[in-house]
Amino acid sequence: MSEFTAQDYKKGQPRWCPGCGDHFFLASLQKAMAEIGVAPEDIAVISGIGCSSRLPHYMATYGMNTIHGRAAAIATGCKVSNKNLTVWQVSGDGDGLAIGGNHFIHANRRNIDLNMILLNNRIYGLTKGQYSPTSPRGFVSKSSPYGTVEDPFRPAELCFGARGHFFARCVASDAKGTVEVLKAAYAHKGASVTEVLQNCVIFNDGTHESVYTNEGRKKNAIYLEHGKPMIFGENNEFGLVQEGFGLKVVKIGENGVTEKDILVHDAHCEDNTLQLKLAMMEGPDFPIALGVIRDVAAPTYDEAVDAQIEEVKAKKPYHSFEELLETNDIWEVK
Repeated sequence: MSEFTAQDYKKGQPRWCPGCGDHFFLASLQKAMAEIGVAPEDIAVISGIGCSSRLPHYMATYGMNTIHGRAAAIATGCKVSNKNLTVWQVSGDGDGLAIGGNHFIHANRRNIDLNMILLNNRIYGLTKGQYSPTSPRGFVSKSSPYGTVEDPFRPAELCFGARGHFFARCVASDAKGTVEVLKAAYAHKGASVTEVLQNCVIFNDGTHESVYTNEGRKKNAIYLEHGKPMIFGENNEFGLVQEGFGLKVVKIGENGVTEKDILVHDAHCEDNTLQLKLAMMEGPDFPIALGVIRDVAAPTYDEAVDAQIEEVKAKKPYHSFEELLETNDIWEVK
């Protein structure tokens, strides 16, 4: 049992709008850290710029509020140079996927051992309501008064396309689900991406309304667990089956369908075809997938760098700057 409590990771008074999803997530992150049991002095929380990026100010850990879009770059350097440090990277959908999109992709591709959190409220909140890379087509905002004419990024699609090995999704207002996902993200060695669906009460209120309440999640979400049948519904009356190359929602008990016909979730399958289909589901015909969708072991960048350095050092005749100097001709002046 962990010797820490959530209080051990708390600092200061959060300055977000009342009802903001950031409050919910911060509490869940602190609770998850307490259950994980890594000491505050062995943790760094790195963020960029934005409402969500204020989070390191409220953590009693090491932390850094960096510049816009560069959280993944700073977090990478932090982890590679401090391999025993647990690094959490916190970004918003604008900070992480617009100016920071390139860093997001390559941190996944390299599989750096970072816990990457993407707080997705589909809006720029700190700069007062411009549309973001995850805002839906037609979205009306201060920077798109007639509606956007763009299709949005889907974080799961980006993560999978970059050959990411861990992707999970939770809802900020679902404390239990968020804590479990964060613990799984920490346990994964490599780049873990957790998309957090959250509400912006000022500029994009209700954007995740279908799953933001317990009742909504019972109707409109499916909690995926490795090795468990993909069953959902208010009374677990629905399930997912494969139909051709796609998925289909069926009702258990109708047309001879039994629980044995329902697909079993495999988060550890290296082939991400089915996992991506699950991650991309959305209503009204399909539930939104929550929980750990993909969790596959793979070599990490930081461990590979350490191993490479040790391998090169073993082959060299010198192991320090002083020894390097002694490999050349030396003159002594008296």
